[in-house]
Amino acid sequence: MKKLLVYLKPYRWETVLAPLFKMFEAVLELIVPLVMASIIDMGIANKDSRYVLGMSGVLVALGVVGLIAAVTAQYFSAKAAVGFSAGVRKALFSHLQSLSYKETDSLGTSTMITRMTGDVNLMQTGVNMTLRLLLRSPFVVLGAMVMAFLIDPTSALIFVAVIPLLYLVVWLIMRITLPRYKGVQKQVDGVLLKTRENLSGVRVIRAFNKQDDEREEFNRINENLTGAQCRVGGISALMNPLTYVIVNLGIVVLIYVGAIRVDTGIITQGMVVALINYMSQILTELVKFANLVVTITKALAGAKRVSDVFDIQSSQCFGTRTEGEKTDEILRFDNVSVQYYSETQPALSSVNFSVKAGETVGILGGTGSGKSTLVNLIPRFYDVTQGSVLYQGADLREYDRDVLRNRMGIVPQKAVLFRGTIRDNLKWGNPDATDEELWQALRIAQAEDFVRQKERGLDEPVEQGGRNFSGGQRQRLTIARALVRKPEILILDDSASALDYATEASLRMALKELSFKPTVFIVSQRASSVRHADLILVLDDGEIVGMGTHETLISECDVYQEIYYSQFEKEETV
Repeated sequence: MKKLLVYLKPYRWETVLAPLFKMFEAVLELIVPLVMASIIDMGIANKDSRYVLGMSGVLVALGVVGLIAAVTAQYFSAKAAVGFSAGVRKALFSHLQSLSYKETDSLGTSTMITRMTGDVNLMQTGVNMTLRLLLRSPFVVLGAMVMAFLIDPTSALIFVAVIPLLYLVVWLIMRITLPRYKGVQKQVDGVLLKTRENLSGVRVIRAFNKQDDEREEFNRINENLTGAQCRVGGISALMNPLTYVIVNLGIVVLIYVGAIRVDTGIITQGMVVALINYMSQILTELVKFANLVVTITKALAGAKRVSDVFDIQSSQCFGTRTEGEKTDEILRFDNVSVQYYSETQPALSSVNFSVKAGETVGILGGTGSGKSTLVNLIPRFYDVTQGSVLYQGADLREYDRDVLRNRMGIVPQKAVLFRGTIRDNLKWGNPDATDEELWQALRIAQAEDFVRQKERGLDEPVEQGGRNFSGGQRQRLTIARALVRKPEILILDDSASALDYATEASLRMALKELSFKPTVFIVSQRASSVRHADLILVLDDGEIVGMGTHETLISECDVYQEIYYSQFEKEETV
């Protein structure tokens, strides 16, 4: 939590003023019982209505000023808490963006979303409540005891007996419930994870008719959470009745002792009423303080989880190189091996090949053969475990990150579009692109026709994830987005899987006619997609089992033959 307090620095005045105004309100609250005692002893006892009205006006004034102080304190505390959470959320998002694929894979999407939302909200509530109540509640309790001793030391001894009992009850309940609240929060994470899985995989669930199974599983997790919350809530619920019993017994004793002392003329009736009011104030503040402790505990647990994310540092360090060597060879894989952090077997083993500028490289293989892993090394989404990847004669690790990735156009397996317009999405590739360049990229990506058919053209709205477009349309738009950048290296990672053969063939022809002549990597499971490439890499179980042109591989590589003939036999059957 300490390292996160730096985000409260811009609100240092608010963090000071909020407790001060709350303390001022507490002082006014401690004065109210004395005014009530004065009304009873001076006004009502002497039947002086003018005095009663005058002191009633004082009570109203104390209430109004106290209300203004409370609202002001709430304003400052809310401003500090909201600003603090905004700063933490901004820094956390920036930190997550700086992490490599390795770290984000290990964290998981659900964890990152929970940290960004639920945990930061807990911290915001904790800061708000702390600024308002952390000093106020103990101050009122101690102040009420001091005022009781000033009124009547003998009667105030009852406070000395009651307050430790109240604190003991609160402490015991908090000691039992706080660890359980932490467990409840972990179960909340589980419910969030299950909910996200079901929402993101709703089509698969329905396709396999697993709605009932998923509903039962969710109900089980939800019922476990409900049971845990009920158990800890039941223990917490004991606080109010136990504290009220102790306070009411204290009030009974206080009335009894007070009656005797009033009868003997030692104190007045108004003083007894003031003592009872102070006892009630103590009860109220202790209950508030107990709830504050629960809130702070949840906030600290959330802060710990957020701090743990901040403690994760990217495993990648980038250099400062902006230019490579002048050479025809644009890319070389030199004895490259890759092993994911959670795997025992390498995803790629001893990969060696080189590519000249402007060539088209096809990467073919079955599912899990390492195709995507290989192309993800080029923009350095992952680092090699052994060997090196050279770009223009220099190791990728020597390059500046922005320089390296700005020279590449990447179309991932999953076609992802962002909420906005078609124009907004295409300009991710080049913010300065003109409409003519956007239409040219759409034309090459075989997307011009359906975009022109849209009522608003480039300004057609895109919903979250591009769900208002078909799979093939999303793929073509993501290809156009990459082409807008006019990259030196264009990576198409199985990005034409939703396209028909005719459209894919037109796309390949258009790519060959590009004026800026990029080096193209085409990842596919279709032999027809890569057969015309200058170099074809055939992967099997993370190793290159064949490398060359279509003519070479069809006569020499068994894996390529198996893939090629099986697919073309299907086409002939159809």
